[in-house]
Amino acid sequence: MSIEQFEKIAGRLDGYRDLVVKLQTDLTAIPAISPKSGGKGERRKTAYVRTFLESLGIEDLESRDAPDPEADGGVRPNLIARIPGRDPSRTLWIMSHVDVVPPGDESKWSSPPWEARLDGDRIYGRGVEDNQQGMVASMILAKAFTEEGITPHWNIALLFVADEEVGSTFGIQYLVKEGNPFSPDDLVVVPDGGEPDGSMIEVAEKAILWTRFRVIGKMTHGSTPERGINASRAAAHLITFLDGLYEDFPEKQDVFDPPISTFEPTKREPNVENVNTVPGEDVFFMDARILPSTSLDEVKAKMRSYCDRIAERFKVEVEMDHPMQEEAAPPTDPESPVVHALAPAIEHVYGVKARPMGIGGGTVAAYIRRSGIPAVVWARMDETLHGFDEYVLIPNIIGDAKVFAFVALKPW
Repeated sequence: MSIEQFEKIAGRLDGYRDLVVKLQTDLTAIPAISPKSGGKGERRKTAYVRTFLESLGIEDLESRDAPDPEADGGVRPNLIARIPGRDPSRTLWIMSHVDVVPPGDESKWSSPPWEARLDGDRIYGRGVEDNQQGMVASMILAKAFTEEGITPHWNIALLFVADEEVGSTFGIQYLVKEGNPFSPDDLVVVPDGGEPDGSMIEVAEKAILWTRFRVIGKMTHGSTPERGINASRAAAHLITFLDGLYEDFPEKQDVFDPPISTFEPTKREPNVENVNTVPGEDVFFMDARILPSTSLDEVKAKMRSYCDRIAERFKVEVEMDHPMQEEAAPPTDPESPVVHALAPAIEHVYGVKARPMGIGGGTVAAYIRRSGIPAVVWARMDETLHGFDEYVLIPNIIGDAKVFAFVALKPW
């Protein structure tokens, strides 16, 4: 890599602050919500991205639209933009997702969620970080290379996918099934998560097991508890019993933070509406994030044994089912080329020594890893995603684009 070439690209990117604000403003004003969440999909927003890339003179634009009769135009768009490199044997992929989550109660926002608001280096609005940070970083990266007339060492492929927020059926899962665009030697980066200092390169995810427990007793009046069976009391004891899962599965893997499997009771459904009724049914949920080395079947069997103990002790029935069960994807090797390419780029741009780590799950990178392709999740972000007053930092967008440029220019 010529350091002069990188400095030219970096200098060009530094001059794009106003462009970053404009792109974020325009993209935020185009809600791209899944039909499953009450929206029309990503067609208009992806069309905006395509028009921008066409204006740069990028000719290799490929649409891979997934059919969805509930979406605008009957499709969920997936767009690939390619910039050819000197060595075509490897491609740097930067994959971001176009869809966003609904804003929730808009009265809790400090400004309208679909109107980007600039405050110093922060831009507020729904989707500005998740995942317009990755989208805009990709778009200005393409502009910097085309305006400078510099050919990257490796091919660059910018991938803008649909449907990440609601399962990826029409996004990356569709692409992998209908002609996987990735090759094993490619460098695949998903800028959809990270630490505020950019120090985490996510290479592994835990398995996810959501469990619904339904405890069935017998309803009665609060003044005559002997005539019923209090399902709420039995459920409370079951929640306490389930803490034993931490001792049952104590394995540790230091690549993860936290390094253990976690078993946490979360949602609880309403049981009775008035205080003076003993509930005959109580329903609660557990969110478990389980290390790849631990068998989900063994976890489920242990959960069932705790349910059976409670059923016998309190004379209740306990039903158990799993609304979500997802095995851990194969991890990306911490010594893989994509990690070795990304880490020095992060250090050069941000002055931070990044390290490969695992998270509780789950990200869209899991679908790529399951197809046999190493992939990492990385960005420098505050992770305000999905919250009220979501924001993005302009220096992070420009800095991330510099990191990608560093990787694309240097042979690995």
